[in-house]
Amino acid sequence: MADVSGKLRIWDTTQKEHLLKYEYQPFAGKIKDLAWTEDSKRIAVVGEGREKFGAVFLWDSGSSVGEITGHNKVINSVDMKQTRPYRLATGSDDNCAAFFEGPPFKFKFTLSDHTRFVNCVRFSPDGNRFATASADGQIFVYDGKTGEKVCALGGGKAHDGGIYAISWSPDSSQLLSASGDKTAKIWDVGANSIVNTFNMGSNVLDQQLGCLWQKDHLLTISLSGYINYLDKNNPNKPLRVIKGHSKSIQCLTVHKNGGKSYIYSGSNDGHINYWDSETGENDGFSGKGHTNQVSRMAVDEMDQLVTCSMDDTVRYTNLSKRDYSGQDAVKMDVQPKCLAVGPGGYTVVLCIGQIVLMKDKKKCFAIDDLGYEPEAVAIHPTGSTAAVGGADGNVHLYSIQGTSLKSDDKTLEAKGPVTDLAYSHDGAFLAVCDANKVVTVFSVADGYAEHNVFYGHHAKVVCIAWSPDNEHFASGGMDMMVYVWTVSDPETRVKIPDAHRLHHVSGLAWLDEHTLVTTSHDASVKEWSISYN
Repeated sequence: MADVSGKLRIWDTTQKEHLLKYEYQPFAGKIKDLAWTEDSKRIAVVGEGREKFGAVFLWDSGSSVGEITGHNKVINSVDMKQTRPYRLATGSDDNCAAFFEGPPFKFKFTLSDHTRFVNCVRFSPDGNRFATASADGQIFVYDGKTGEKVCALGGGKAHDGGIYAISWSPDSSQLLSASGDKTAKIWDVGANSIVNTFNMGSNVLDQQLGCLWQKDHLLTISLSGYINYLDKNNPNKPLRVIKGHSKSIQCLTVHKNGGKSYIYSGSNDGHINYWDSETGENDGFSGKGHTNQVSRMAVDEMDQLVTCSMDDTVRYTNLSKRDYSGQDAVKMDVQPKCLAVGPGGYTVVLCIGQIVLMKDKKKCFAIDDLGYEPEAVAIHPTGSTAAVGGADGNVHLYSIQGTSLKSDDKTLEAKGPVTDLAYSHDGAFLAVCDANKVVTVFSVADGYAEHNVFYGHHAKVVCIAWSPDNEHFASGGMDMMVYVWTVSDPETRVKIPDAHRLHHVSGLAWLDEHTLVTTSHDASVKEWSISYN
């Protein structure tokens, strides 16, 4: 595996636990492609180095087995012939491909047939041919042993747009190509003819950026991030499309619909996905939705997903239809950042410097001169009280009365600026997390007296969620940690370290008493089984 920092890591896959065996830094800069020889001994890597753009070395010692020269710009692609005598080919932003013989691999000659960036080079599995694909829409096929040009697929242009990837069939007779013209094609290389054209759509996001022919499976990847399983017998409809988020996820919630539990997640490009919690199958809503980051979401008692976004709207989306409709978007005067729903059709929305009360999808009341910046809101299960957490380190309580919101003139002290808060499902407790790494739980029946304080996070706590059992709650922090706490005993806790390794947890929700869902800016959603010993 290789990454943008120029690191290459090799893991052992023969054991149950994949151990990291070696780590190399072949050059300083992003690695764009790598290839192995068929005996798994030599690796070639290419990319955006400073003084060199590629390297070829032994996997277990890192010692060089040749030089990758001949290009004066970033190398995008590399491949090695899988039969002896070994050959190596590269493709670069200098509009050229290069051919090498070895080992040790030495530059033999440049192939300058393309007029734009060369994006992909691939040898056929039998080693008889290799192909190059370019932003000029052309694919050239060469002899695998000598590097002599055999033909251009399609005679002239193979696609109407740039070609980003190619992949050979296991029997070396056909080639799959993926293009910015939103199509993928299968070529019969010997006859130089098109076998299939797959039309992947008309949207910009339907451009095809990658492809793989693995045994009987034909896969492409779209600019949207969707992975498509192509159907040779029906080129206009993929067998299966694997979807998900390609941008960081900001919030999530869960909801039972027709006996099934679904997870809803919203990302910073305005995209909302729903996931079947058992199978992981997921899809987006249809129609035109939010145009900017989805900041918060909740499901109300009418089975509507209520979302607020940086596009200055609050949306109500019917969860049985799952399509956006224009009339269900309510424009806010100031950008909304958090919301909570309560019984009776109420929604409390926090905007920058403002609290808005909505009833039945209409704005009915607003408080502007708060004297503090509101950050998080929760509504008591009875629907009578809204608790608003402020950057001033306090929780401010308000009564919901008809179509107005009245301050109770009561504040609860947190240990730092409030980042999130939540009432337990039975309404007995209010849990508040803050920027000073602390979670404070208040007892509602005792006039919001402080019940317990929970320490453990090493950085700002950003999200909180109650288990349906009302005895446990989970918190997620900037320290990448998730803790599951027991209300009655701050010392008893379940710790999930590195819940999302590269980014902090941005949202939490419980599917049931023993299943916690987490999401993060790493664009993934994870389910955890929680057990208390």
